[in-house]
Amino acid sequence: MKLNIKTIIPAAALACSLGFTACVNDLHVDNINPQQTAEYTEEQLLNKIYSSFTLTGQEGPSGNQDIADQDEGRSNYYRMMWELNEFTTDEASWVWLNDTGIPELLHNSYDASNARTIGLYYRMFFTITLCNYYLDQHPADGTPENAKRRAEVRFIRAYNYFSVMDLYGNAAFVEHVSVDPGVRYTRAQYFSFIESELKAIISDLGTAGSMKYGRVDRVAAQLLLARLYLNAAVYTGTPRWSEAKDYADQVINNGYYHLNLTGATNPVTGEVYKPYQMLFLADNDVNGAQYEDIFPILHDGIRTQSYGGMHFLVLSTYCKTSESDMADLIPSGTTNAWGKCMRVKGKLIDIFLGEGVNAPETGKLSDIITVANDDRALFYDGGGYTRYIEDETDAKHGYACAKFRNVRSDGQATSIVDQFVDTDLPLMRIAEAYLTYAEAETRLNGETADAAAKINDLRSRANATQKTSYTLEDIRDEWAKEFWFEGRRRMDLVRFNNFGGQSVYTWRWMGNSAAGSQFPAYRNIFAIPLNDLTNNPNLVQNPGY
Repeated sequence: MKLNIKTIIPAAALACSLGFTACVNDLHVDNINPQQTAEYTEEQLLNKIYSSFTLTGQEGPSGNQDIADQDEGRSNYYRMMWELNEFTTDEASWVWLNDTGIPELLHNSYDASNARTIGLYYRMFFTITLCNYYLDQHPADGTPENAKRRAEVRFIRAYNYFSVMDLYGNAAFVEHVSVDPGVRYTRAQYFSFIESELKAIISDLGTAGSMKYGRVDRVAAQLLLARLYLNAAVYTGTPRWSEAKDYADQVINNGYYHLNLTGATNPVTGEVYKPYQMLFLADNDVNGAQYEDIFPILHDGIRTQSYGGMHFLVLSTYCKTSESDMADLIPSGTTNAWGKCMRVKGKLIDIFLGEGVNAPETGKLSDIITVANDDRALFYDGGGYTRYIEDETDAKHGYACAKFRNVRSDGQATSIVDQFVDTDLPLMRIAEAYLTYAEAETRLNGETADAAAKINDLRSRANATQKTSYTLEDIRDEWAKEFWFEGRRRMDLVRFNNFGGQSVYTWRWMGNSAAGSQFPAYRNIFAIPLNDLTNNPNLVQNPGY
C-alpha cells in the first residue's frame, strides 16, 4: 500500500513512519531527502488529523489521495469502518455485488486479501502516523493550550487504536515516527494502553461544552472509556461492568451534553421532524442535536467533499427519482442518489415491528412509525419493496433507509444541492452512555428499575412503549433500534455472543446462506493484511486466517 503524504507534512519525516506496514520503497512520496521539508502549520496538521475521519486526500472528493492504489471514493475511514461493522451483520445489505470485497463481508467469508479490511487497516494507521508526527513535533511546553491540543491528538490516536483492537485484535503499535517496525500488541496490551492514555489526558482536555463544535473534550474520553469497559470481556477475558457503568454515569451527568428532546416543523414544506430525526438532518449543528453529539464529524457540501461519511449514507440509501417516489415523499435534500444500492435487512425490520407484523406500503414515514410504535423506525417501504432480501442484486428487495438526510429543519437552503451534504456525522453521541449504563447495570444486578429508567429515557424520546424491566435480549435489540446504520452493530453482536461461532441468532445471508447459517468464531475479528506480515516480522496473523 502506498501513502501519499507529500502535501500534508514533511515527507522525509514520515517516509519511514509506517515501518510497521511498509518499507520506504513501498511509499509513494515525492521527497525523501531529510534536508528538504514541506511547509505546514500546527493548525493545518491538527485540521488534517480531525478531517482524516471523512476526507481522503487533498483535492476534494478525489485527486491527490492520502492512500494510493485504492479507489479513493471507497477509501474513506467511516465508510470502510461502517462496511465492516454493518454489512457483516443483521442490519445492512448492498446491491452491487461486483464491488471488490463487499460480497465477502455480506456473507461472512472475508479473508486476509479482502480489500475493505485491508483498506481500513491502512487508513487507521495513516491517521495514527499523523498523530504521532504531531506529538513528536509539538512536545509538551507547559502551556494549557499546548496540553489541550496534545490531549485532543492523543484522544484521536487512542480512538483509532481502539478501532484497531476491536476490528483486528493484534497488530502493530508505535507512539513515535520511526524507521523501526512496530512491536506487536495483543488486544490486552492495546486495552491497557488505551485505558491509561484516556485517563492521562482527561484533565488536559477541555471541560464539557468548552470546545469549539467538532473538537473533542473530556466527555468524549469518558464515553470512550465506557465503551472500552463495556467490551472488556471481549478484549481481555475479564468483565469490567462496574467501570463501564461508572463512566457512562459521568457522561450522562456531564452538565452540558444531553438527549435532544426538541423536534421541529419545516416552515417551507410543513414536514414535521421528531426529536430523533433532528439528529440526522443538515442543520444538526444548530437545531439542538449539537448538544447530543459528543464527537461529530463535520460535513460541508462545498468544503468537505468525499464519497464517504454522511455523503455515503445519504446517497446510497436513496432511490433515483425515476425509480421511486421516495424523494418526493421523504426528500433527501440532494439532486443525486445511488439508486438505493444500500438497503435494510429484514431482521432489523423484525426487531422494530415484530416477526409477522406487516408494514404499510404507503411509503409514508408516519405510517411505518405508527405500526412500529417507535419514532426511530425511519424506513421507506413503498415502491413494491419486499421486507426480506431474497435476491441480493435486486434493489427492490429490502426496505430503504430514510434516517439520514440533507434537509434543514428550519427550511433554509443547504450549501449546495448536489451529491455532497451538510449533515454532520454523529460519531459519538450521548445516547450511547444510556444504553451502556443499562447494559452494565443489568449484567451486574439483573433487570433493575435503574437500568429500565435509562432505556425508558431513550424510548420516551422515540415515543415508544416504556417497560418496567428489560432483559439482555431486549437491550441487544435496543442497541439496534437506537443506533441502526450508525456503524457499530458488529461490536454489539460480538459482545452478546450473537455473531460468529453460534447459530442461535441468525439473519438471512449470514454465513453465505440464503436462510442464514453459522460462520466461524475467528471471523469475529478480521485478518492482518498479508503485506504487513511480510514487512514486519513482529506481527502474527490472527488464528483461522
